[in-house]
Amino acid sequence: MTSNTLLQRINQQQFLRNLRNKFLSLHTCLLQTERIAYEQVRGRVSSTELLQLVIDNEQFAWLHRISQLVVQIDEMLGADEPISLEDIQNLITHARRLIVPSEVGNAFARKYYAALQREPSVVMAHADLSELLAAK
Repeated sequence: MTSNTLLQRINQQQFLRNLRNKFLSLHTCLLQTERIAYEQVRGRVSSTELLQLVIDNEQFAWLHRISQLVVQIDEMLGADEPISLEDIQNLITHARRLIVPSEVGNAFARKYYAALQREPSVVMAHADLSELLAAK
């Protein structure tokens, strides 16, 4: 393996870890806004109840798309074989498409748009993630 290839792999790993962490930050912010909305209607929930809601409740289902992306990144990071440039490009393309808020788009895009309208922490996490994706 040439040093250039090794450097590329190290850079890919760093990029993927950074992307994963930024998606986790965004997910945490979005989860918190969903929790607040849920609790305003139904009352406080414990962490255990929240986990169950995230898994089973329709109100939280839209967040699964981010969870799935994080799992995909984890699988790439944990793979024994080198990650192809094509796989990374496909991941970046998918990530960019996912985080496009829209008042009239699919369910994720609409809920994402609404969260961006009401929660500054979501705006900051979105900006952070968008900056990383724009750099690649």
